[in-house]
Amino acid sequence: MNLRSQVLHGGVYLAIRQGIGMVISLVGVLLLTRAIGPEQYGLYAATFGLFSYFQNICQLGIVIYLVRHKQEDSEIVYHQAFTLLFIMSLCGLLLGKLAIPLIENWVRLQGFGLIFQALLLSLPVVLLSQVPLARLEQQLDYKRIAWMELVGQLAYFVFALAVAFKGGGAWGPVVGWWAQQLHMLILFFWCTRYKPRFCWQANLVKKMIGYSLGYSASVWVWQLRYLVNPLIVGRFLGAEAVGYVALANRIAEMLGFVKTATFRLSIAALARLQDDRNRLVQAITDGMKLQILALGPLLTIVAWLGPWFMPLMFGPKWLPVMEVYPFIAASLLANSLFTLHSSALFVLHRNWGVAVFHIIHIVLFFGAALLWLPRVGLVGFGWAELSTIASYGIIHSYLVRNVNSPDYRFAGLLAIAFGLALFPYQLGWWVVLGLVVVLLLPDTQHKLIDLWKSFRSARNAS
Repeated sequence: MNLRSQVLHGGVYLAIRQGIGMVISLVGVLLLTRAIGPEQYGLYAATFGLFSYFQNICQLGIVIYLVRHKQEDSEIVYHQAFTLLFIMSLCGLLLGKLAIPLIENWVRLQGFGLIFQALLLSLPVVLLSQVPLARLEQQLDYKRIAWMELVGQLAYFVFALAVAFKGGGAWGPVVGWWAQQLHMLILFFWCTRYKPRFCWQANLVKKMIGYSLGYSASVWVWQLRYLVNPLIVGRFLGAEAVGYVALANRIAEMLGFVKTATFRLSIAALARLQDDRNRLVQAITDGMKLQILALGPLLTIVAWLGPWFMPLMFGPKWLPVMEVYPFIAASLLANSLFTLHSSALFVLHRNWGVAVFHIIHIVLFFGAALLWLPRVGLVGFGWAELSTIASYGIIHSYLVRNVNSPDYRFAGLLAIAFGLALFPYQLGWWVVLGLVVVLLLPDTQHKLIDLWKSFRSARNAS
């Protein structure tokens, strides 16, 4: 199977998995949020957001090294990665335990410490499962990845809802998280037949860390954006507001399943185009168009219908979610234009360029959040999200310097049309007219047909 067929094949499975996962998540989150309410959901969201960031620091970017390395499928590389991740998990447990009092004093959320400790103990399980997962991703075996992740997701909601309906509050999703990670650990090791052992080769460690530090620095900075909700919203507005922002983010992320699938696939796929800059930039141009066409309609429909379905599905106490959702969706739409820029720079080893972009992005986000949240409340988070759009000029300039400029004309027009259409209740329903005009353009119709044909072709090939 050639590269294009492999990418389409893997992309279809990831898109299907993310699509089914979106439905499961929507139903599961709906039941979970109704069972535990905004305050308890906010407590879990704040705690999990901080744990998730800590977990990603401990990974050191080693998994991405495994996915993109050009060597044969050498066991020693995976053994060394396993050893490093095991060591990092132990260090993470110690450092996390020491950090709990400091974080508790800042966030001021009752019950934070115990929940964080429970999540922290899952760190070795989470990190060590990444080694067999990386082997599957390196082989573009997204079919098996997709179904195993679905099993893990189902396990999460089965256990989380069982505890939540018994009055467990924020402990429901904590138990669900543990169930999911244990399922994933067992399934990934069973599927790959990987038998880990400890080893230490100084040259290989140096090589791994040398690549990983550049990648990790950019990722660590970028993921600071997920700390704005627990650290800034939590401190100034409390656990309920954290819950509203977390649910708005969750809805946007579920609708952005195509973007998630594309990013995961792009690292492995673009790595095979890194020696052909013309094909690389064309892949980025095409990817931008497909991202917006796939993501824009879903985000927009929810923005239009949200004020009606939110009280019906989640309960009236969750209606404030729609105050901030359009802003988060607009920020996600802008980000989808530049997802492949970062992927391309990563595979070209321009990790520090991506890190600079991330630093500017985070400074804008945190600065705007600190400025607006105490003054205008929940919608201040939305304005902080929009402020980050200015940072994408940086990642564009790095791509032009190292590859070339993709063609933004069509994708940019679509992004603007969908972005404005997210705000009919704030700006008026006239914004829909521009979207209708853009969608009726012949080029839009052509791309939609091409997207459908590519999907069917890859599905039939599978």
